[in-house]
Amino acid sequence: MTTHRIKGAGRLTPARTARFTFDGKIYTALEGDTVASALLANGVHLMGRSFKYHRPRGILTAGPEEPNALLDVSRDAARRQPNVRASVQEVFDGAIIRSQNRWPFLSFDIGGFNNLLSAFFPAGFYYKTFMWPREAWAKLYEPIIRRAAGLGVAPKEADPDHYANRFAHCDVLVAGGGAAGLTAALSAAQTGADVILVDERAEVGGALLFDTAVTIDGKPGYDWAQDVLRQLTAMPNVRVLTRTTVFGYYNHNFLGLVERVTDHLASPDAALPRERLWQVRARKVVLATGAIERHMVFANNDRPGILLASAARLYLNHYGVAVGSKVGVYTAHDSAYEAAIDLKRAGVDVVTIVDCRAKPGEAVVSAARSLGIEVLTGYSVIDTAGHLRISSMTVARNGSSNNRKIPVDALLMSGGWTPSVHLFSQSRGKLKFDAATERFLPDVHVQDCVSVGACNGTDDLNTLLSDAAAAGGGALSLSGEVPFAWTGGMIGAAEGAGKDKVVKAFVDFQHDVTAKDIRLAVREGMHSIEHIKRFTTNGMASDQGKLSNMHGLAIAAEMLGKEIPKVGLTTFRAPYTPVTYGTLIAHSRGALFDPARKTPLHAELVKAGAEFEDVGNWKRAWYFPKRGEDMHQAVNRECRTARTVAGVFDASTLGKIEVVGPDAAKFLNLMYTNAWDNLKPGKCRYGIMTREDGFVYDDGVVGRLSEDRFHVTTTTGGAPRVLHHMEDYLQTEFPDLKVWLTSTTEQWSVIAVQGPKAREIIAPLVEGLDLSNEAFPHMSVAECTVMGVPARLFRVSFTGELGFEVNVPADYGAVVWKAIWSRTEAMGGCLYGTETMHVLRAEKGYIIVGQDTDGTVTPDDAGYGWAVSKKKPDFVGIRGLKRPDLMREGRKQLVGLLTRDPAEVLEEGGQIVENPNQVKPMTMLGHVTSAYWSENLGRSIAIGLVANGRARMGETLYVPMKDKTIAVEVTDMVFFDKEGGRIHG
Repeated sequence: MTTHRIKGAGRLTPARTARFTFDGKIYTALEGDTVASALLANGVHLMGRSFKYHRPRGILTAGPEEPNALLDVSRDAARRQPNVRASVQEVFDGAIIRSQNRWPFLSFDIGGFNNLLSAFFPAGFYYKTFMWPREAWAKLYEPIIRRAAGLGVAPKEADPDHYANRFAHCDVLVAGGGAAGLTAALSAAQTGADVILVDERAEVGGALLFDTAVTIDGKPGYDWAQDVLRQLTAMPNVRVLTRTTVFGYYNHNFLGLVERVTDHLASPDAALPRERLWQVRARKVVLATGAIERHMVFANNDRPGILLASAARLYLNHYGVAVGSKVGVYTAHDSAYEAAIDLKRAGVDVVTIVDCRAKPGEAVVSAARSLGIEVLTGYSVIDTAGHLRISSMTVARNGSSNNRKIPVDALLMSGGWTPSVHLFSQSRGKLKFDAATERFLPDVHVQDCVSVGACNGTDDLNTLLSDAAAAGGGALSLSGEVPFAWTGGMIGAAEGAGKDKVVKAFVDFQHDVTAKDIRLAVREGMHSIEHIKRFTTNGMASDQGKLSNMHGLAIAAEMLGKEIPKVGLTTFRAPYTPVTYGTLIAHSRGALFDPARKTPLHAELVKAGAEFEDVGNWKRAWYFPKRGEDMHQAVNRECRTARTVAGVFDASTLGKIEVVGPDAAKFLNLMYTNAWDNLKPGKCRYGIMTREDGFVYDDGVVGRLSEDRFHVTTTTGGAPRVLHHMEDYLQTEFPDLKVWLTSTTEQWSVIAVQGPKAREIIAPLVEGLDLSNEAFPHMSVAECTVMGVPARLFRVSFTGELGFEVNVPADYGAVVWKAIWSRTEAMGGCLYGTETMHVLRAEKGYIIVGQDTDGTVTPDDAGYGWAVSKKKPDFVGIRGLKRPDLMREGRKQLVGLLTRDPAEVLEEGGQIVENPNQVKPMTMLGHVTSAYWSENLGRSIAIGLVANGRARMGETLYVPMKDKTIAVEVTDMVFFDKEGGRIHG
């Protein structure tokens, strides 16, 4: 054991050790150590280099706000993670830890040359340099900047670990396991509420981990916390999640949590995930997130060995580690005195406490002096010395030019405490500024949450306990005692780092932002704190300004001559601390990153030799080539066969929504442009859905099965959005309607049989239903059985031929498909895919929403004005359709296009003009939306959106292409069977 571990101090067990390496050197730690405490125990203070100037940096904090000690931690080449906070990562046996952002060594970094050139790298320099010569950007500047960007190096190997995702609901979620959080959780649990308690550390206790002077309920604070933990874990209605961070607070009390499951284990069980994402919906949220100690802003305040007073106290009282042997303290707050007192009582030489205040708390000053510690009030630390570690501090009386150099190997500092209001702000809560204590506090709550404890600005322990108990909703009563009532605090630059000084007084350690950088931003015209933040990058590092925001705000306010609230406050965004991609992605990687959806008939389509295309996530049969056929030959054969005999098509991907309830017809009347209350059971109707703005959103056939049940079909790609659209309106606009919506897309296999012999093919397989034209005409639907399987049979067509769509439960789809295909094949029919489906529907002028429409097309533009009811008083989009712009003459309308050369097939997306010889840029009349070769017509056909299209029938327009201009004639959209007799069989 090294001499920096104090015998008898801390709570770790000396017999339980772990070995790890740091930059190749082997060290010994105790189980429960963080990397920071283990390195400090071994006398290592230099742990990293700063981003811009590559200045030597050591550990600054003991929590997630750490900006300096960001390390690369690995088990092997594949299990490696950069930018891990040394103050959070627990040591495990065999850990391989490396420093970052240095070359060739941490102690000798060539990048440190930047520090000598710092005058040339002021804040915002990147906005003014690299501007010339322009040609140098791509070949010189950008490559260099990209290589310099970032701190760690991302691993190139595939991540062999796996990650988990859990969803949970609870009555009360408590964020924070300190005194306030534990009290709130116990209070809530005693009422029988379902409680989740979350804390980011390995052990609960919060400040009680370092504040050994606190007693609660007659017990030392730490012991009390462990007693409460035991009570909570024994209760069936409580889940305690340690090593878990609430990183995001979203709408409707939805919170994101990340649990570090195995990062602390030397040999984790392969069945365990490395990390687990929790997505929690809570009825009530109690925020007990504590406060973050601020550093002091003074010259050269960033040397290794300079750290927060509370961090030094935690390393001593919890880990048993002394951060130095000759310690100085610089403070503006009473809490730092307790750190000095603890260290002194542990046998550490605390040489001087420097307090910039003239009148600090009398009790803490008296206690420090009684232990023989020199206390200088009204003094400031105006500089420090040392290269790889602090060696001395220079102090001076405020306002005096006389100074004194004091040798130290560690310097503790405290500028007071900033309430951690990040999660509250993420919840969209509003903050207020307390001028007396110079801190922002929760004010207006938008969601059902309550802030308690230090994050709410509560300084008195007994008030904290009573507030927390009340927040939990129980009758819990506790009392506590503290030896000292803390006072003080300051924000902004301290003595010696004022407007008249040109020194490196760091505000943001990770991004090397100094007080003079903030002042420069104001002089450059940045008067909004958000502009200052972006100009200087203050608060934009991985710690998100947890330490720097308030200091930067105060310095800017001073320069602007404004009160702090009038300067503004930067936005707190999720995540609270960095979250790995693996946690957010969980199982959605590799084959599951973009999962392919396959219909129940997929295996049969593969056997039949189908070529597939991706339609969203769906794998759809594109065409079925026979030996020696290319795609065009196969599609031509399929088109010809479907119109002369019959074709079979897998239509299972069509969206299907069951709309059920006594108000089902009324609901559909509101969602679609046409009427549904007059549709009789057993009949179908084509429907168009518009958005509020009146533009086409989706379309499909709707069948009425009974008075209170409709089978709604949507486009393949539109299924999820249409269901969401319906649910949104049902829940927010029409909540009084008694309607239930259920997605049934996956429940039904749909086999479309189209062509002159379609009835003959399916008739022997259909039981209990007369398929004659008279009994079962076009646009009919019936529930029946097919081969003994319950089915819904639709007499509908997307080809213009006699057609049926056989809907059977997905599990029976393959069996029914085989039987239908067997009969079709025997009659000389074919299987056809999506490409043939596109050609056949275009021959009949049927549109595809999303291809022939582009979000600016109304039903009338598409030629479907007849589908908009003139009698209904209301539907979604009715007001949008009445806007003058949607009713004006000259709007783009869908029309048919025939090329002058029948063999010429247009390109979809081709622009349409009236005069191909006009001066560029040409006036575009529209564009080609669909274009195909029609084997049945022996020529090309196309559909296009053309300005005032229906008034241009017979006109010749032009489609300019790269190498030629194609002449086209404007026609109606129906190219095949214009009379429409074939569909009636």
